[in-house]
Amino acid sequence: MSIQLVIVCLYIALLFGISVWVKSRADKGSAAFLLASRKLTTILVAVNVTGLAVGAASTVGVAQRAFGVGLSAGWYNGAWSMGAIVMGLVAAGKLRSMRVSTIPEFFENYYDTKGRVIGAIGLIIIMGVITSLQYMAGGAILSSLLPDIFSFKGGMIMSAAVFIGITLIGGLWSSGLSNIVSVTLIYIGIVYAATQSVSNVGGWDALVSKLPNSAVMASPIAGLPLAVIVGNIIVMITQTITAQGPVQFACAAKNAAAARNGYILAGLMIFPVGFICAIVGIVAKVMYPEMPMSQAAMAMPKVIMSLDPLAGGVTLAAMWAADVSTACAILMGAATLFTQDIYKRFINPGVSETKAVVISRITVVVVGLVTLWFAFNAAGIVRTMIAGLSMTTALTCVFFFTIWAPGLCRRSSAFWTTLVGIIGMVLWYMPGSPIQGLKPVFANEVIYFEWPICILTFLLVSVMDKNKIKEVEMVMEEEEE
Repeated sequence: MSIQLVIVCLYIALLFGISVWVKSRADKGSAAFLLASRKLTTILVAVNVTGLAVGAASTVGVAQRAFGVGLSAGWYNGAWSMGAIVMGLVAAGKLRSMRVSTIPEFFENYYDTKGRVIGAIGLIIIMGVITSLQYMAGGAILSSLLPDIFSFKGGMIMSAAVFIGITLIGGLWSSGLSNIVSVTLIYIGIVYAATQSVSNVGGWDALVSKLPNSAVMASPIAGLPLAVIVGNIIVMITQTITAQGPVQFACAAKNAAAARNGYILAGLMIFPVGFICAIVGIVAKVMYPEMPMSQAAMAMPKVIMSLDPLAGGVTLAAMWAADVSTACAILMGAATLFTQDIYKRFINPGVSETKAVVISRITVVVVGLVTLWFAFNAAGIVRTMIAGLSMTTALTCVFFFTIWAPGLCRRSSAFWTTLVGIIGMVLWYMPGSPIQGLKPVFANEVIYFEWPICILTFLLVSVMDKNKIKEVEMVMEEEEE
């Protein structure tokens, strides 16, 4: 049995062991399964948000992009970092104090039932896109680590089985505690991979001298247009405030202070990861110059497998840990959205806590299998991720107006703004749509298109709809220091 296979098997056994242990000790009921009984500390919020952020796109996807554009690909994580800090400063504490569990639930509290339904549908689609990308990266890693055992698709199937299994057993507590192991392993793995791979090609100066167009590839800003970098930052600030994954950890914190401080700490932890992984991507450009861009998702796995077997096995296990941490959190988010916003709200409002947990677990399995099919048909990891996260624009627009300009809010604002945001995304990517000719006006970045149409829609509704939003007295808990 190879060293790499032993390492992967031990890691899988550890994760399932944590899940079984958590299941035996955790509180019963849907609040424990979906929200860890709202007991996450600052540190647990921070490692969970970091685990959510540092997934397929932040590691394998960044290296894939760096293979083409250079170090500037690391701004994907830089943008995530800024989004987490903004979430901590402006929204995490508020969401925890309101004691909601999803943004669609927040919408119904202030707007109407239609707003809750369309918000839940949009977020479930986003969760599906993100989960499918974790399978892609998992397939790339396992097929590189154990090519005699896994093909690319076989690796995706194995990844899906582990991601679904861990989430199914232990819920959010399992994901949370597993992330302590995963985030530690991720940092050890990527730092070692970057330093050792640079050393293997002769050091930094030798690496730069061998790069094509080194002035661009070795620069942290030159490889991507400023509009793309700024666009990524706007996307990440947008999604951290309303995507279910980030929202879930804020809502699961033990109090508002833990939510706020956990996000700020997570932002500091996330920032360096992208640039470290981008270094591995440019090393791959030097080591495998003939590798086509269509295979660039293999850039990081191929470089890591060029290291010695023990180090390579540990490091690729760390990359897989990144996918595990993100996929489990996203699957939990999808289960929460369906259980709280659809099943308990419309299908069976009187459901028992025991049955609600069963429904949540069934949702994890169904979403996991459907998104595996998505993974077989997805394209570039980072570009697909940015597109999916841009769908949160309408939700964040509504959230901001509700908190800071409630006088402009109307009962139908959430529904129409979210609907227009979804339609805008469809038109942006639909071949032959009337929007195609306007893309250069928006720097070919969908986020610059989404924000104006969502804000305009919200303001138009405020003029045309005379029904003001509900006057809801927010239940703000006292912060426990």
